[in-house]
Amino acid sequence: MWMIYLATLLIAMVTLLPLSRSAHWMIRGLDFPRLQFAVFAALLLMAQCVWLDLEQATSWGWIAVVTLCLSYQLWWILPYTRFWTREVRTAQSGQSERQLSIMTSNVLTPNRNSEALLSLVKQHQPDVLVTLESDQWWQDQLDVLEDSMPYTMKCPLDNLYGMHVYSRLPLEDAETAFLVEDNVPSMHAQMTLRSGDSVRIHFLHPAPPSPTENPESSERDAELVMVARSIADSDQPMILTGDLNDVAWSPTTRLFRKLSGMLDPRIGRGMFNTFHADYPFCRWPLDHLFHTEHFSVSSIERLPTIGSDHFPLLANLVFTPIKGRKQDGIEADQDDRSWAQSILDEQNVTVADVPKPGH
Repeated sequence: MWMIYLATLLIAMVTLLPLSRSAHWMIRGLDFPRLQFAVFAALLLMAQCVWLDLEQATSWGWIAVVTLCLSYQLWWILPYTRFWTREVRTAQSGQSERQLSIMTSNVLTPNRNSEALLSLVKQHQPDVLVTLESDQWWQDQLDVLEDSMPYTMKCPLDNLYGMHVYSRLPLEDAETAFLVEDNVPSMHAQMTLRSGDSVRIHFLHPAPPSPTENPESSERDAELVMVARSIADSDQPMILTGDLNDVAWSPTTRLFRKLSGMLDPRIGRGMFNTFHADYPFCRWPLDHLFHTEHFSVSSIERLPTIGSDHFPLLANLVFTPIKGRKQDGIEADQDDRSWAQSILDEQNVTVADVPKPGH
């Protein structure tokens, strides 16, 4: 019986601690396994109903605690299931000149299975490939794509934060920036669709909160907030993609969505858990794609493994600015704006540091 009581205290602790908004990696790490916590809470609830004496009022108190924890975890993860209303409309067929497909892949620097990624590019023919953790070796392998994807941005690094972009569509005002940390790049450009429409695009890979990286999430959070505010200041069509080292169902990703006004095509469609590729029971959505209301979604899918700890993510969007105006995201309130400002102040960064291609 004592094990049920101990498990109840444990699920209560991992549910309540993230409410503190502490930036410490141990606290922010609890945002990630919400799906696993929900499964654990559901199993614990069943165990309580079987083993506790339901004639005692205290038993119902223990059951109430687990029920509240389960409900709270489900509140975060249910939007990323098909039980939820889709935030982004499904695109209609046609309009090929306004279509845009983006493949995002964290390749894992030590991974040397470049042929697997090149095979996926050949199979799916994305308009844009963005790679993360790509070093000089990966650049040498991927440069074979330049015949069909001649527009490139390259920042090979051996610190797990290298980044490359290969595109079939023209890139203008392309800029690689180091927004918060000197060794963590981001890329920003203006892309021209086949229709002639221009789209501002951002590629991010901020460092995660972890004992081996940053002890707090402050740097990651600051990068997300400053880019979000930059996006909110413009009415340009925009797309942001990358490994944000934050899960879709965290308070900080939700803050990003509120501040930027960007939409999440996964809501109502699925979780598309891209990490960890090697552990089926320990996965969450770590690689993201957000866009403004100017787009609808043709498809989004997680691709097969390439030997990395991340699965690649492929999204097919359609530029539909008129129809897209009927799509609504979530809005920031005063508390959100105050929290965002405190994050920027702590890292001493400003929105002005974010490149604004085509602005």
